[in-house]
Amino acid sequence: MYNRTMKSSDAHGVIDQSQIARKNDYLFRISLKALVRNEQGEVLVVKEVGRTWWDLPGGGMDHGESIQQALARELREEVNLEGNFDYDIIAVEEPAFLPQPKVWQIRLIFEIKPVRFVFSPGDDGDEIRFIDSAELKNSDNNAERKVYAYAQRTSRH
Repeated sequence: MYNRTMKSSDAHGVIDQSQIARKNDYLFRISLKALVRNEQGEVLVVKEVGRTWWDLPGGGMDHGESIQQALARELREEVNLEGNFDYDIIAVEEPAFLPQPKVWQIRLIFEIKPVRFVFSPGDDGDEIRFIDSAELKNSDNNAERKVYAYAQRTSRH
């Protein structure tokens, strides 16, 4: 569990309420990640531009977007997913502090069931593949280990 105390000096997005004798509030970056499985139960992973590790496709939700819109945009940008999909939330992470760009982030993980199963690297993805998540279980990289952990939460693992 993440036990870091939030302080005004830590992050952008502080709502100072000291004038009304209330504690400060903090704005959070919301990150959405998508777990997509093929018929063999393998998980779709991406190496985003400039990264050397595998992760679930996804990213930050923009202001004014619905969850569906944000997931659709991120999936299009990273794995060229076009078309409709169903989704269910499978995990919510504890807030984590990102030193760059000095924000607190909450990640929401969704299982995605696309209508069309056509994928290729998008503008924000260098490489994509379907992988047996067990290959990532003992990875040295935390993001890769999380892919394994999220895959264990879904009905088809």
